[in-house]
Amino acid sequence: MTSLFDQPTAIRPGEEVDTARLEEYLHSHFAGEKGPLEVRQYPSGHSNLTYALRLGGRELVLRRPPFGSTVKSAHDMGREVRVLSRLHAFYSPAPEVLLYCEDSSVLGAPFYVMKPIHGIILRRQLPPGLSLSAETARQLSESFLENLVSLHHVDYAAAGLADLGRPNGYLERQVRGWTERYYGSKTSDYAEVAKISAWMEQNMPSTSAVSLIHNDYKYDNVILDVNQVTRIIGVLDWEMCTIGDSLADLGTTLAYWVDATDPEELQQNSYGPTALPGSFRRSEVVECYARKTGSDVSQIGFYLTFARFKLAVILQQIYFRYYQGITKDERFVSMPGTIHALLKSALDCAQTGRL
Repeated sequence: MTSLFDQPTAIRPGEEVDTARLEEYLHSHFAGEKGPLEVRQYPSGHSNLTYALRLGGRELVLRRPPFGSTVKSAHDMGREVRVLSRLHAFYSPAPEVLLYCEDSSVLGAPFYVMKPIHGIILRRQLPPGLSLSAETARQLSESFLENLVSLHHVDYAAAGLADLGRPNGYLERQVRGWTERYYGSKTSDYAEVAKISAWMEQNMPSTSAVSLIHNDYKYDNVILDVNQVTRIIGVLDWEMCTIGDSLADLGTTLAYWVDATDPEELQQNSYGPTALPGSFRRSEVVECYARKTGSDVSQIGFYLTFARFKLAVILQQIYFRYYQGITKDERFVSMPGTIHALLKSALDCAQTGRL
C-alpha cells in the first residue's frame, strides 16, 4: 500500500540545496545518526518547497521558502513553526516540528524540519491502484468537513495562539491586501479585477464567527490513513494560518472544490477528486458545515467570491516569479489561463450568487 504514498523525486533545477552544509547541520542535531544525507523533493505544491530527507536511518521532511520570492509575509518560516509547535498538542493532524533553523548560511533562507506523516494525498487524479466508491467518496466529503470544523473549534487561546491574528476588521484588511498584492504582481490586464474589488467593498458582511483558520484547506493538503481512507491523519501547508473569519476558511475550501457540472476551465482548477460520484457538491459542503456548526451561511456568496479572487492573486504572484525568470518551473507557464478563469468565476458568483 506504500505505492499510494506521495513519492519524492529528483530536485527541480534551480531549487537545489547545499547537501553538504545541510548534512553538517543535521548531524549536529541528530548525533545518533551516522549515515549520509539523501535529499529528494516532493514535486507538488507551488509555494513553499518541501524536501524528503534520509539521514542514516531517520526520515525527515524539510520546508523552506521558494527561491526568488519577495513576498516575505507569505513565507515566514518562524511564524509557521510557532503555529505548528503550539498547535500539535491541540490538533493532532498538525505536523510535529523537530528543528527550526534561522541561520541563512545553511540553505540561504530559514527552514524547518518535521516528522513525516505517511499516508495518502488525493490530487486531481486518484493514485494508481486506488478507487473510491460513491459511498466512500461521500463519507470522505463528510470527514473532510468534520476535520475543518474540528480545527475551527480549537481553543486557540489555550494553545497560545491568541495573538496570531487580529479578527477585528479581518475581511476589510484581506480584501484591501489581496487587491494590492494583485497590482503588485500584475502582468496582464484583467477587467474583472476592478469589478470584483468594487463589489467586495460594497457587499462586505459582518464577521459572525472567529476561529483559527487554515486558509488553504483542500484535499491535496490533507493526508489520509492508508488503512481507512476516510480518516484524516495530517494537514499540511500552514503558512497562511491565522485567527480570522471562520467562513473565510470555508470559502477557500469552496474555491478549490470543483463540481462535476462545472465548465472545463474550472475543472482544470481541481485540487482533489471532488467531482467523483458520491462527493458533496459545493452547496452540500455549505449545508454540511452549517449543520455541524450552526453558522449563518446566507452570505457565503461573498466568501466564495473573495476566495476565488484571492486564489487568482496567489497564482498571479507565483506566475510573476516565472514571468520575471526567477523560477524556471514550466508548470507555471499556463497559469494566466487559470487566473482568468478564477476571476471570471469570482465575478459570476458576485453578480449571480451562484455557488
